[in-house]
Amino acid sequence: MIAGFDLHGRTANVVQSRIEHDAFGAIEVPADRYWGAQTQRALGVFEVGDERFPVCLFRAFALQKIAAARANVRLGALDRAIGGPIELAAVELREGRFDDHFPLTIWQTGSGTQTNMNVNEVIANRANEMLGQPLGAKAPIHPNDHVNCSQSSNDSFPTVMHIVTSLEIRDRLLPALKTLRDELAAKAVSFSDVVKIGRTHLMDAVPMTMGQAFQAFYTQIDNCIARIEDALPRLHVVVQGGTAVGSGLNAAAGFDLAFCDELSALSGLAFTSNPSKFEGMGAHDTLVEVSGTLNTLAVCLLKVANDIRFLGSGPRCGLGELVIPHDGLTSSIMPGKRNPTIAEVVTQAAFQVIGNHATVTAAGASGNFELNVAKPVLIYNILQSIRILADSSRTFAVRLIHELDIDRQQLDLNVSNALLLATALNPILGYDKVAKITAKALSESTTPRESALALGFVSAEDYDRHVDPHLMAGIRNRDR
Repeated sequence: MIAGFDLHGRTANVVQSRIEHDAFGAIEVPADRYWGAQTQRALGVFEVGDERFPVCLFRAFALQKIAAARANVRLGALDRAIGGPIELAAVELREGRFDDHFPLTIWQTGSGTQTNMNVNEVIANRANEMLGQPLGAKAPIHPNDHVNCSQSSNDSFPTVMHIVTSLEIRDRLLPALKTLRDELAAKAVSFSDVVKIGRTHLMDAVPMTMGQAFQAFYTQIDNCIARIEDALPRLHVVVQGGTAVGSGLNAAAGFDLAFCDELSALSGLAFTSNPSKFEGMGAHDTLVEVSGTLNTLAVCLLKVANDIRFLGSGPRCGLGELVIPHDGLTSSIMPGKRNPTIAEVVTQAAFQVIGNHATVTAAGASGNFELNVAKPVLIYNILQSIRILADSSRTFAVRLIHELDIDRQQLDLNVSNALLLATALNPILGYDKVAKITAKALSESTTPRESALALGFVSAEDYDRHVDPHLMAGIRNRDR
């Protein structure tokens, strides 16, 4: 029997258990759990925090174990009678059947050994169960000898780090970013003839179009997509086959190449073997690079989200140039108040990713000789960054950008009152006279047109011919 405990350390219930054995002797394991002795011991050692890997990591581990089993059978390192059940059990893991059988937090040995053993034990127990054996039998399939055949945690965990990051980028992040990019591009087109006043130093500048502003946003996201995609070929290089230190001790000859063949077929991605296993196990520069692209994306999203929420500020006392769609939420004290909640979610996600990159940077610098010993915290932060960037980008695209509108009346008012429309007169009057026009307009609260006429510097006809906000914004063929 194993005693369960509540949040205050009091005995809450008694769980039925079984006895498993490892190199250190016997230990009780909950009877209905598929993990084994090493995982149970780790639960008693690493009592730190409650941060756990997302299920995508364990499902990526399943791919790694399937590919390893197939490669071992192919090379004769495992009999098909052993490799087949391992593969079938790993397929069930891939399908999510055992998501609840990974109890460890990320705070464990820096190689990720305990999580690798957790996977090995779950697969071994399920494979033996398929063969009619009870949980904990460790025969005919052993978690170390068979599920971990030709492998070490030191090469398996970093391989899974590359697999899961590749899959999450392909299946989650890039589709979300492309949705956001396309929504921004659509707004750039629909707002292409809408003139607004540009702002530099947070101050009024000269005319531009709202479409040009959104073209800038689109370009930022498109560039971020390109940066992420540029890192993918390096991410698809894996170190499986290096075993303990990179030399390949105890791995079947050719295992690294056979593994990559099988993994590529399973994943649909072109994984290749790292020619220097020592580099790929002792350092994680590629993952730091990937995190850097996520950090850049976070900075980009901060710019876009902040600009949109500031342009939509109001509705009466702000800039009020954009109309942010209503999300159905309001203030707890101010009836009917509408806030740019989605944009604020995006900015908060960006803050988290920027902080995550600092952690990844430090973790990536923690390679000591032949092994980086901060793998769990490194991949945890990368996966969180991918997840929240993908989810917030998709929400931003669908719930805010898609329904975003403009307030033409407010934009027209802002443009007509803009002092620096007079900048178009510089080639005609010179800088100093134009400065007098803007100074007079500002001090007397008039338009620059009224100021220019009052000073007698230009006729009404010449002013209107030279000071055209649409031409100043680059709209050459507008029907007026």
